[in-house]
Amino acid sequence: MAEPLTQTILEKPMHAPAALSRLRSALPEGLRAHLRSARELDRDLRESAGEGAFPTAVPVLDRLLDGGLPRGQLVELVGARASGRFSILLAALAAATSTGEAAALVDLGDGLDPAAAAALGIDLERLLWVRPARLKEALAATEMLLASGFPLVALDLGLPPLRGGRGVESSWLRLARTARAHDAALLVGSPYRVSGTAAAAVLKANRGRAAWRGGGVSPCLLDGFNARVELEKCRGRLPGQSEELRLLVEDLPRPALPPRQPARPALVQAPAVQERAWPLRRAASA
Repeated sequence: MAEPLTQTILEKPMHAPAALSRLRSALPEGLRAHLRSARELDRDLRESAGEGAFPTAVPVLDRLLDGGLPRGQLVELVGARASGRFSILLAALAAATSTGEAAALVDLGDGLDPAAAAALGIDLERLLWVRPARLKEALAATEMLLASGFPLVALDLGLPPLRGGRGVESSWLRLARTARAHDAALLVGSPYRVSGTAAAAVLKANRGRAAWRGGGVSPCLLDGFNARVELEKCRGRLPGQSEELRLLVEDLPRPALPPRQPARPALVQAPAVQERAWPLRRAASA
């Protein structure tokens, strides 16, 4: 009686190619063509991925991703409130629509302001805005848009609590396969990591630090946020790279300074400081 193949491999160690060849020869013809090593799977994924990338118009992101969002891949951007996550999604949509490409935004968090998006540079005539009520609807809409031929689809999951974000890895794997099959770029913005092994790259945007302009006799105005984006995962590259991201506020009103008065240290009171948060208009690297 022939000894089991697995026992033979364990008792008589062989090099990986020889062991794989031995295992293939013992399998039926129908299964032999479907057996792949990890190296072969990685090569197949790279060959099936689309050529080129979508520049996001955020230099920090383009440098971390070697030119922009890879076509045929799922990229997850993780970030909490005030991390610049949604601004980066809008910048990617603006970069795509400004070159004549159609794009879609699945906005589960309902955070899009059309007027602000147009001011940012998004061509609203080339943007399809989908506003699902539940995560299941958002995932189904994203898959449908990828299969419909949109070259760039952005899915924003809003802010916590996000029910059902974890534990649905099969849905993310299906989205990654659909993006690969249709040579589309899929950018997922989430408050915490949800895509599991489906993402080709995972970026994390840390919470930003507010930068203020003014003070003294003039009102304090929000100048922007300084955050840091770190590459947590990327197929074929070592993680750990990070870049500084600066979110600027454009078109700040310039308050008129009061006429200079003689110094009266004990008699003159400074005017009350008025703080106001202005919408973010532009993302740029520091």
